[in-house]
Amino acid sequence: ALGWVLTDEPRAERLLALTGLTPDALREGLGDRAVLGAVLEFLAAHEADLVAAAIALDLPPQDIADAARALTA
Repeated sequence: ALGWVLTDEPRAERLLALTGLTPDALREGLGDRAVLGAVLEFLAAHEADLVAAAIALDLPPQDIADAARALTA
């Protein structure tokens, strides 16, 4: 999901602005539940991105939203 977000510069910049993460924090946090949860919450919060990511990743949108909730609980 993070790879998909980063394929579009405006979307990647929006991710950083809305989550408060930095590029370094993203790189360092690839295995961190909080960072991964923030990325998935970012997608789940914007339906157009959620649906587009789900299509690109061949997943139901609900799976992404469920994973976001699981990682941030």
